[in-house]
Amino acid sequence: RVSSELPKKFDASIIVDTSTIDLFDSLIKSGQKGWIAAKPSIVLDHHDVQANISFASVVCNQPVVSTGELIFELSQQLKWPVPLEAAEMLAVSIMSDSLGLITEATSARSIQIISQLVGQGVSLAKIDNERRQLMRKSAELVAYKGRLLQRVEYHNNNQVATIDIPWDEIQQYSPSYNPSMLVMDDMRMTEGTAVAIAFKSYPDGKVTAKIRCNYGSPVANQIAAQFGGGGHQYASGFKVAKGQPLGQLKAKTVALALELLQKLPQDQLT
Repeated sequence: RVSSELPKKFDASIIVDTSTIDLFDSLIKSGQKGWIAAKPSIVLDHHDVQANISFASVVCNQPVVSTGELIFELSQQLKWPVPLEAAEMLAVSIMSDSLGLITEATSARSIQIISQLVGQGVSLAKIDNERRQLMRKSAELVAYKGRLLQRVEYHNNNQVATIDIPWDEIQQYSPSYNPSMLVMDDMRMTEGTAVAIAFKSYPDGKVTAKIRCNYGSPVANQIAAQFGGGGHQYASGFKVAKGQPLGQLKAKTVALALELLQKLPQDQLT
């Protein structure tokens, strides 16, 4: 996300966790692309995408579980000091992107790095407690979550679960909590569900989709790529500008998800 209040005096920019044109579009819209591109830019990312930020001076995109892991490795190679506060942020990055060191992208090295960070004083218990505190919800949000769950749609024997979130609900609840994330895990936990997709609709006609897949169904990034998005095999997303009705877009997305699932070995589906 690009802030409209970025300082104009700087020697270089470091772009973290994105190599794609989405950032470029944000820069253009915010009127900041010119002065950022005028200085050296370093991209640090770990997504399985082709970098396309044309003004980047250096692109370091490695297939690791998180950008935090990449930064840790750079710190070791370049002998950067890693104070405790930075070590905690690196641990948060690795633990969150790996969903607690359980995703397929988690490697032995990912676990070793967490061990090293703990050895430097990072408390995983403290990080998890802070995460749980952030996840606490008001009674109003809990009631809204119940209404959302009643609106979940299931397709083809529950293989794909979808939820539609209109603009008025985005306005009302997003300041407190991302509406899609209120129900995404519950959707994925439904028996037979392999893919969960949350669609958000905006007044200008834009629709965004958040995609989450269960283990054994690594198709999220393939779905997103078909609509100009990207991300991980199990967690991806995309956005479509105005011009395509939600119902039509949802039907295409569900059909694509089912097609991709059909191509997977059937014994690995949830």
